[in-house]
Amino acid sequence: MIKRWFGSLVNRAVALVIVVILLSALVVTLVGSLLSQGELEQQARDQVETMARLVASELDDKLALRLETLSHVAESFTMDETALSARARVLIRQQTALQHLFDGLYLIDATGVVLAEYPEAYEQTGLNVSGREYFQNVSHHMTPVISDPYISNYQDKPAVMIAAPIFDHRQKFLGMIGGAILLKGSNFMEEFAGLRVGKTGYLEIGTRSGVTLAHGGSDEVMVPVRVGNPVLKDAMGGFEGTRQTRDGQGESAIMSVQQMAQVPWFVAVVWPAREAFAPLTRMADAFGWTLLAVIAVIGPLALWVFQRLMAPLRALGRQINERHLGVRTNPVDVSGGREIRQVAEIFNTVMDEREEVLGSLAEREAFFRSLTQSAPIGIVQTDVLGRIDFVNPAFEKLIGQPASELQHTQLINGVYEGDRETVRNGWQQALRNKEIFRGRFRIPSRGERELIWGDVMTAVIETPEKALGSITVVRDISRELEVEEALREEQQRAEHILGVLQEGVLMVDVQGRIRYANEAACVFLGTEGNCVKRNFFDLVVIEGNDGPLAHTDFLTGDNVDSLYGTLRNQKDEVFDIDLTMLHVRQGKHNERMVFVIRDDSERRREEERLSWEATHDSLTQLLNRRAFSSALIKCMADVPQQRERSVLMLIDLDHFKPVNDEGGHLLGDDLLKRLADLFKDAVRKSDIVARLGGDEFGIILPACGLERAEALAERIRSRVAELRIEQDGKHFGVTASIGLTELTSGDSGPREVISRADEGSYIAKSRGRNAVVVVPAPSDD
Repeated sequence: MIKRWFGSLVNRAVALVIVVILLSALVVTLVGSLLSQGELEQQARDQVETMARLVASELDDKLALRLETLSHVAESFTMDETALSARARVLIRQQTALQHLFDGLYLIDATGVVLAEYPEAYEQTGLNVSGREYFQNVSHHMTPVISDPYISNYQDKPAVMIAAPIFDHRQKFLGMIGGAILLKGSNFMEEFAGLRVGKTGYLEIGTRSGVTLAHGGSDEVMVPVRVGNPVLKDAMGGFEGTRQTRDGQGESAIMSVQQMAQVPWFVAVVWPAREAFAPLTRMADAFGWTLLAVIAVIGPLALWVFQRLMAPLRALGRQINERHLGVRTNPVDVSGGREIRQVAEIFNTVMDEREEVLGSLAEREAFFRSLTQSAPIGIVQTDVLGRIDFVNPAFEKLIGQPASELQHTQLINGVYEGDRETVRNGWQQALRNKEIFRGRFRIPSRGERELIWGDVMTAVIETPEKALGSITVVRDISRELEVEEALREEQQRAEHILGVLQEGVLMVDVQGRIRYANEAACVFLGTEGNCVKRNFFDLVVIEGNDGPLAHTDFLTGDNVDSLYGTLRNQKDEVFDIDLTMLHVRQGKHNERMVFVIRDDSERRREEERLSWEATHDSLTQLLNRRAFSSALIKCMADVPQQRERSVLMLIDLDHFKPVNDEGGHLLGDDLLKRLADLFKDAVRKSDIVARLGGDEFGIILPACGLERAEALAERIRSRVAELRIEQDGKHFGVTASIGLTELTSGDSGPREVISRADEGSYIAKSRGRNAVVVVPAPSDD
């Protein structure tokens, strides 16, 4: 019924008027809505952004106040461990200011045991909290911390701990004082969670590690942050700003995120869009009712006017039908508007020329059919209504049907049903624009294949006065498409493999422009997104052992296999790389260069580690005997150019075996490490300190002079004697027997110099140990 109603031009005109009214109203509504929505959205964004900034700033201030106050109190507890343990309860009760700032206050010793608490109703005294993350951070880093949220021991309530370390007068770690803030308690966290934007907007506080601290919408705490929301997910990565997103109920909302300065937390303020844009919705409703009233008046009026205007056209239609059937022989003649009279005149002219054209057309059709009989591709001729008048043998073979079955059928019906609507629209568009239609679509066939792919071209057959039909050429391209699809799959497979490789793979032309690059290559180049069509050598600087490599070095050189060097990109990021480069079609106009870039950082770090371990003592981190001997040889080579003599010092520890026997090897190792630090602190940065083995150390003092070296040896001897380690109430220590000797040009090698210094340490031991002995060097002659 709807189709029959729209068959009338009058009804179409009325519908067109209504559509124009609706479209005009829609345009006005859209423009007004966009302008209003833009203004409302900006106001809403500003409001949630301001609130997020204020809440984050105030929350930072509150945390900073508590951290600073707690640190100040911790600095005042400078007493020994016994006094702290004895006065713990009194000290906690005296902290009135802290009691008002925290929900719970705790004094904890160095082992993690709670010495005192406030309020005591929490019953946490005596509890060991050494396993808590906040205690481990404070005891390891010795700095105040604000912890991540955790489930407290008091009724499993979620909380955040602010803690500061306590030291005695000698800066020994005695423990810590901590203040707990309950996430669901009568404190400032509850005040922030209760804040509202409008009537339904709320505030959410979370950590970057993904834990919700406060949620004004659901009142949840210690639950994972909704990473399904892209804004909250970005906030965990450090994002700040305002976006339109969807809240937990799936409704559109405006969300503003502000990162905090004191802790890795963020504040998110959410305002549902339905409330933010409520004024716009009310305005749209009023406009819709007004538009319905206008259409109710204009519709009937337009229908009456168009019926009056179209009455002469109906009369023209009756006369044209009579002339076509032969009932009327006279020219058509109607009154009415200028356009209708013009149609009548054109019809009369067409009918007069028809007889002449039919004769000419019959001759041309005979000529056309004689040409198409032997054509190797399918050819189809249709009339102006799209009905088939003629097909050649090639087309009959293509679809497996004889011409007798195809005669007078619609050509569009020969198109596969799934492609028919698209083809019809393309044909109609081409005919309207008087263009040649070109397309590829499926055609049902009774031949070897049930469906074939045809490459089709259709052109209009027309005279200068009118169109006579169309001519269509069809070529079977099914096999070609199969080959193309196979090639496309191979290309996609290759691109997928290259895309998941860790190595960067890229291809550049002779000008350096990137023609292909996988994702790993773009990371090396420091580009965001696709880096194709950019110049490779403008983005990076590659350096080998012989210096930077330019564009021409790669273009004119041979293939490169495993070039170890560095790559610096436009972000100033530096990578240690293993580079391979291959020429493709070298010397031709379409030459390409393929680069494969591998990250070589791990291998080089491993080489550096092995090199360091080969030259250093693993216990004391000093040079080992091999590295010490190399350094001594180098120093001996510099002796002729030095004004002051270089000096070799050998240190042999006294009474070290009893330390190992009585205190254990761990105590002995600890003593050796402290002695190593003592030796490094005592000498210059240019001096060389090594552990030669067991309890024997060596020091090379380049250009030091014997007098200064002897004074330094005495200081070292004295400090070694003063060093004591306590274990189980016993004190352990050693002394040092030190031998000194100068390096001279007459020395034959390092063995001779070491023997002299070693002789000095033996003499020192024979004199009762704990002594410095200088062994004179032979004259240079």
